Amino acid sequence: MNPVYEKLVKCYECYKSKIDFEPKVAIVLGSGLGNFAKVVDVKAELPYSEIEGFPVSTVPGHAGKFIFGYIQEVPVVLMQGRVHYYEGYPITDVVLPTRLMKMMGAKILFLTNASGGINPAYHAGAFMMLKDHISCFAPNPLIGPNLDELGTRFPDMSHVYDEDLQEIIRSTAKENDIELFEGVYAQLTGPSFESPAEIQMLHKMGVDAVGMSTVVEAIAANHMGMKICGVSCVCNLAAGMSPTPLTHEEVQEAANAAAPKFEKLLVESVKKFNGLI
Repeated sequence: MNPVYEKLVKCYECYKSKIDFEPKVAIVLGSGLGNFAKVVDVKAELPYSEIEGFPVSTVPGHAGKFIFGYIQEVPVVLMQGRVHYYEGYPITDVVLPTRLMKMMGAKILFLTNASGGINPAYHAGAFMMLKDHISCFAPNPLIGPNLDELGTRFPDMSHVYDEDLQEIIRSTAKENDIELFEGVYAQLTGPSFESPAEIQMLHKMGVDAVGMSTVVEAIAANHMGMKICGVSCVCNLAAGMSPTPLTHEEVQEAANAAAPKFEKLLVESVKKFNGLI
């Protein structure tokens, strides 16, 4: 058996031995959404450290556990703290949680993150729904022998972000008077913030917001046939767009301030996903 797939199966078996719950929607909580679990009817929790071989997040503000429960009638699994490539894990470990949530039963993946704004129309605290993405320097998680058990060798990437889910998020934002931009997100490796020259390059490529996660997860989920959507919280203006230096504390502070609206957008959108699962 392929060692990447073997590791995934072991994690799944560990999950099954501890948790009796089948989620239909998987939600990856980015910076600032650590307290999102309080709006969920929680049925069980599983720390990453209790899953054999599972990569553990080392980033401040990322709790590091799965939370299982319901948003209204929708069974969900929350990933409270994601794993990043810059933490030193191989890219197959970075997307292992995404693959595991699909094996748990999740059909929809809702990705969230904190990002730097490149589009001059954006401001700190703005929300951007992902319409498409660009991967820069982050290795493709599908490199290596194809895991035929998960998906095809050459998956199409024309429509990664599901249009029905986008419409639900769009209408939910409008109903709740939440400003929602739509654009292209780029993932770079981190952990250093991007240089002003890199931001100018991304701007010329048509990128609206940039971060250090999400795209590789979307690629892995798309490979497995999941329906995918994503919303990014623009927590600061990217390098060269603002005269002040960038800090992780600034990102966390802006994400925390935007969290109530972000939570509202997530909850009300997920409630409407029931018809698509």
